Amino acid sequence: MADIKRSGGVVEDIEKILGFIVEIEKLKDVYRKTKPVGLDRFENSAEHSWHVCLTALMLKDFANEKIDINRVIKMLLIHDLGEIDAGDTIIYANETSENKAKEAAGIGRLLNILPAEMADEFLALWHEFEAGETADSSFAKAIDRVPPLLHNIHGGGHSWKAHGITKEKVFSVNQRIEAGSKELWSVMHNKLEDAVHAGILK
Repeated sequence: MADIKRSGGVVEDIEKILGFIVEIEKLKDVYRKTKPVGLDRFENSAEHSWHVCLTALMLKDFANEKIDINRVIKMLLIHDLGEIDAGDTIIYANETSENKAKEAAGIGRLLNILPAEMADEFLALWHEFEAGETADSSFAKAIDRVPPLLHNIHGGGHSWKAHGITKEKVFSVNQRIEAGSKELWSVMHNKLEDAVHAGILK
């Protein structure tokens, strides 16, 4: 990232960044629809952000194309910040234009707390992630699907069962992993087939 143009001075820029850091604490109070492996509580979105970043770092060598892991991690750290205002929506639900607009407004509100150049960079990364058309964003979107699948596979399919999610829906939605990593999708596909045979995905 280029050096911030400090039109307002160093102190003002640091104050803006600190204000942003305080505001995004609210992501810790946004709860998702899956439970961490071995725990009887739901994961919050801040935990998910950490988990997908570490997952991306560990699996970066299996991307279909050459990626910039630093950009991927930035995308994954900011991609759910809009949920502070919009809340979490299960991936298998139909995304409404109203919900997407609320999330976009939320990310805009949060990033506007930051110095302008920094805000512009991260907003561009957020839009790139949402579009999923570049090598970095395709891989990031693929990785975003992995932890929730593992939560269900290792948690008796708790979220799938609670929301009546069929195996057809799970396979169709998560096939997007293939766009980021064919090798990863091959392994996850086999795990999902095992879940079907075990009776936790019907």
